[in-house]
Amino acid sequence: MFGDGNSVASAPTAATRPLVDPFGRAITYLRVSVTDRCDFRCVYCMAEDMTFLPKNEVLSLEEIDRIASAFIRRGTRKLRLTGGEPLVRRGIIDLVNSLGRHLKNGALEELTLTSNGSQMARHAEALFAAGVRRVNISLDTLDVDKFARITRWGRLPQVLDGIAAAKAAGLQVKLNTVALAHENADEIEALMRFAAAGGHDLTLIETMPLGEIGEDRVDQYLPLSRVRRDLAQHYTLTDLPHRTGGPARYVHVEELGLQLGFITPLTHNFCESCNRVRLTATGQLFMCLGQDDQADLRSVIRRLGTNGSGSDEAAIDAALDEAISRKPRGHDFVIERRGARPAVARHMSLTGG
Repeated sequence: MFGDGNSVASAPTAATRPLVDPFGRAITYLRVSVTDRCDFRCVYCMAEDMTFLPKNEVLSLEEIDRIASAFIRRGTRKLRLTGGEPLVRRGIIDLVNSLGRHLKNGALEELTLTSNGSQMARHAEALFAAGVRRVNISLDTLDVDKFARITRWGRLPQVLDGIAAAKAAGLQVKLNTVALAHENADEIEALMRFAAAGGHDLTLIETMPLGEIGEDRVDQYLPLSRVRRDLAQHYTLTDLPHRTGGPARYVHVEELGLQLGFITPLTHNFCESCNRVRLTATGQLFMCLGQDDQADLRSVIRRLGTNGSGSDEAAIDAALDEAISRKPRGHDFVIERRGARPAVARHMSLTGG
């Protein structure tokens, strides 16, 4: 168990000012990549021959807990663990159990996790016991051969078992589908029906220009504005005010009873209401997914050591304040030139999906 009653992160403190960026947006949502490693090599996310980080560059679970807890103390209400694949990180359930203390004391509203589903059958019950109530699971196709091609290393039955296990454990499952023009454009309706039959929400995501992947993303790019227009010819789509803290915009598909989300960083910039920042597995805080500017929180934490004191808390607060003061108004994603380099060089698995 990390973050016991004697740690700086969980010690009772006087109310502190919330983290607010230069544009008046309160930072209430932190996404934490607990590892850059993954047991898949999805074609839109990674190159097949990836070089992963050495262990000493990756935050320890205790360091992740300390940084996340500092954010929670400053007003973060939603925390999402990502990767890579978070469930391949050794000791991940210990971290989830520790962070769950913030749910119990009311400081945190929601602790969630994004997964490829490969390890979910093993961990679903433990996640629920720790306080997780909602998970996102990636599912880009229902075709076994196509799934193997998109993920390179993945097996569809393993993921479907993980989805079923999550539901059986009491977890609400939202399925995430990256829209790929030449892979699953013709499967969107099948995926919608699958989600609706299982009682799951579904969110469609435009491919994002992050990291070299060995392919040209222009060939993969499928504008969701076109997908929505096509769906509207066959289904009644009613806009919903529902928000989960992320960038998705939702509709209700009346004929299926399905809540369908669209994440459109390219066809519709969603930055105006951005309330989130991302902590990488190496402790670099990215204030914007689509910008390279970052703050090195790992060096702050390691310079302070493990004893914990009021001055340490002040040092962490100062680092957070300085970082959030540099949060930009929006990203610079563009994906229109064939052969163009990605908007940022780092892979999504490093930043956190």
